[in-house]
Amino acid sequence: MNVIEIKDLHKVYKMGDTEVRALNGVALKIEAGEFVAIMGASGSGKSTMLQILGLLDSPTSGSYKLLGKEVSALEEDELAAIRSQTLGFIFQMFNLLPRTSSLEQVGLPLLYADSASSHGSPQKLLEMVGLGKRLDHRPNELSGGQQQRVAIARALVNQPKIILADEPTGNLDSKSSEEIIEFLGKMNESGITVVLVTHEPDIAAHARRIITMRDGKVLSDKSNPRSGTHVPGASKTKEVLQSAVKTSHAAFSLRQTKEYFRQALRALLANKVRSGLSVLGILIGVASVIAMMALGAGAQKSMEQRLASLGTNLLMLRPGSIAVGGVQQGLGGTSRITLQDTEAVAKVPMVKKVAPEISGRVQTTYADKNWNTSLTGTTPSYAEMRAAQPIAGRFFNDQDVQKRNRVCLLGLTVVKNLFGDNASPIGQDIKINRVNFQVIGVLPVKGSNGFADQDDTIVVPVTTAMYRLFGREYVNLVDIEADSPQDTGPASDAVQAFMMKLKHIPNFPGSENAFQVRNMADIQATLSATTQIMSILLLGAAVISLVVGGIGIMNIMLVSVTERTREIGLRKAIGARRLDILSQFLIESVAVGLVGGVGGIFFGGGMTLLFATFSGWAMIITPSSMILSTLISAAVGVVAGLWPAIKASKLSPIMALRYE
Repeated sequence: MNVIEIKDLHKVYKMGDTEVRALNGVALKIEAGEFVAIMGASGSGKSTMLQILGLLDSPTSGSYKLLGKEVSALEEDELAAIRSQTLGFIFQMFNLLPRTSSLEQVGLPLLYADSASSHGSPQKLLEMVGLGKRLDHRPNELSGGQQQRVAIARALVNQPKIILADEPTGNLDSKSSEEIIEFLGKMNESGITVVLVTHEPDIAAHARRIITMRDGKVLSDKSNPRSGTHVPGASKTKEVLQSAVKTSHAAFSLRQTKEYFRQALRALLANKVRSGLSVLGILIGVASVIAMMALGAGAQKSMEQRLASLGTNLLMLRPGSIAVGGVQQGLGGTSRITLQDTEAVAKVPMVKKVAPEISGRVQTTYADKNWNTSLTGTTPSYAEMRAAQPIAGRFFNDQDVQKRNRVCLLGLTVVKNLFGDNASPIGQDIKINRVNFQVIGVLPVKGSNGFADQDDTIVVPVTTAMYRLFGREYVNLVDIEADSPQDTGPASDAVQAFMMKLKHIPNFPGSENAFQVRNMADIQATLSATTQIMSILLLGAAVISLVVGGIGIMNIMLVSVTERTREIGLRKAIGARRLDILSQFLIESVAVGLVGGVGGIFFGGGMTLLFATFSGWAMIITPSSMILSTLISAAVGVVAGLWPAIKASKLSPIMALRYE
């Protein structure tokens, strides 16, 4: 059975308008177990034919059958499987990877091999070629002969059926050349078919068959009487004769993934400065995302706390203005709200509680200290509706309201300015607009809402404020709590209709503005939406820096593909598929993104905590922000590395190996 059979093989290279015919109608058959030498001067086409036999290049036309399989009908991945499991290629220039030990060089084809197939031990093969003590040596630590032995061991590790050697002794001294050719003879005696390209007659003399080429054609094809006509016995070639070409790879494995990550880290460490700059771009981007999301989450939390201080299910009834005779009256000019109106509103359906409010600015004094602040007069319901339960002392009760008692509760800012940081105000007497009041409680801390200090206030009974301080018979507004959040809309309409009826305001254009009912839920929703929009804008600004980092990764990966073109060609020559090359470069890109992402999480978290400590701003780092940042950094790595990886996977093996 013929292991190799070619008919009318042509290979034409186009160089501008010129055509170079490297092969011109070659026909050839090689049987299992043969040792064939192909000779010829430079330019005769011998290396081109060997590259086509090794599936590194493709013919322009003609037929090539390998173990009875027509090669031209096979897909690229099927060709890669044959290179991995059937052929072993020995290169003239060795094509060893830099910064890689001999043991790893020999084991490289196993990365792309079918795990179910038999293969040799890299260490035993190196011992067999006399390099048992050079397992950890890199190419720059080996002589030319030793490097070629590593290349031979690499070609044998998957136990190929055919060895193709392209000028394996061309760069070696005579002693090393003799050792290499004797070793190839031993491989042939073990049943492996050997096809050797050489221009040296003394090397070709070891083959049992010599083919001479000239100008792309076979000039002669003769047996070598000096070497004898003996070929390995049937028992040694039976496996070759009976086996079919394997055209499928094993499924992508965890072993390959781990090895790709290991090689990715090695590639990063080999160019520390360049890799560091790429990682730095992603690190800054992820840190920005962490910081911006922490700032947004802090603002959201702060806003929720501020909104909680407004109460829940809350409506605010205010006097409005209406047009009389085409003249718009001032606010409250035709509508007033009294305490009696407040009591009537409390009976409207879907209204749970009411609390009238009257407010104004007052001057307070205690001993030799004075402070100008705001004052609110209200009823006991205010404490629950506005989340104003005192942190010390008590809130006033209905009896205090009925008797117009001169009692008050102070906000923390007022306490600090009148009593200092350590003194307790409970039970002390202060003057409010020259009227004596007893302090019965301290209001909870609510902070600043961006416009005013909510702790700079005093709360007193509504009747006391109306009749003892401001001299008014009406209130500024009425807080109304609906039965449930769903009832705020209907309750608002009901209260407005009730007040129109209560005040006997006729239904004419402009009368609907006599009273204003504001739904605090709508205000809360608007403020929350505004905060979310700001958070998204901040996140968008941070993502821009991630995109810039991704462009940096893409640039580095494109440079890496260019620098490692010969390596890509070698990997394809020993059986790597497009998917393998694509996966390797993608994993390298993702590794850069993940390293930068993890570093960005720590850097961003540290900077956020530091900024929050010194600025006093609320910043909250959430697990979701860290997970999102990690995913984004990995995604940036994938997107940035995809184009370079695709570019690398599409390279032709022979064109990549010829790249300078």
